[in-house]
Amino acid sequence: MLKDLYQINPIFLSCIGGVITFLFTAFGSAIVFFIKKTNKRFMNGLLSISAGIMLSASFFSLINPSIEICYKLKQNFFLTVIAGFIIGSFFVFFGNKIFDKINTDDKFNLKRCILLFTSITLHNIPEGLAVGVAFGNIHYGGSLISALSLTIGIAIQNFPEGSAISLPLRREGFSRSKSFLIGVLSGLVEPISAILGSLLVLKINHILSFILAFAAGAMIFVTILELIPESQSDEKKDLMALLLIIGFSTMMILDVLLG
Repeated sequence: MLKDLYQINPIFLSCIGGVITFLFTAFGSAIVFFIKKTNKRFMNGLLSISAGIMLSASFFSLINPSIEICYKLKQNFFLTVIAGFIIGSFFVFFGNKIFDKINTDDKFNLKRCILLFTSITLHNIPEGLAVGVAFGNIHYGGSLISALSLTIGIAIQNFPEGSAISLPLRREGFSRSKSFLIGVLSGLVEPISAILGSLLVLKINHILSFILAFAAGAMIFVTILELIPESQSDEKKDLMALLLIIGFSTMMILDVLLG
């Protein structure tokens, strides 16, 4: 079955991957229809596992292939891999700085909800790009398992993100339907970004190593900035750390054995 998937157009695969991550955002947003308050420990556990998967996938699916392609094409390591990684990190860094200046109220009011929606939408862009780049890299011999594992990791962490938008909006007086819809809209950029990332890789293959490193930098920055601190807000910090290790190890095993 996996061999058959390798025959499918990488752009189509990236579109499917983007849709999967988008659907998990929608599933998370749909919680607003069923419960008034989510189990915070359960959400933190999901974040920890997905953080581990994303950190592992960033190396095995993005950084490592970037280095290999760089040397294969005899490119300058510092101008491609290192520069791409740093620029990808700063892409998210400056985006968050802009929204930090907008956010002047620590209370969870409507303004903060709008900021949260915008921030999550912003960091969904590099996640979508990472999915597209991973699937686009299959065209050049990249691992399908790595691309699928990366997609799963992003999808898992999108679930609590969807609920993190819809539930506060409901608390501020929005109807359940509107809260759900706004949560869903935050994830629409992922399939679009995934297709864009795949197109960039396929059409401009000489910058493949740079794009892979860029996506890795953005992904790791988002993981360290948002996922890990949020999961570590739980009282069971040691449990959250173990779940992160489990997520990282699972991704690593999948990549080494099946990649």
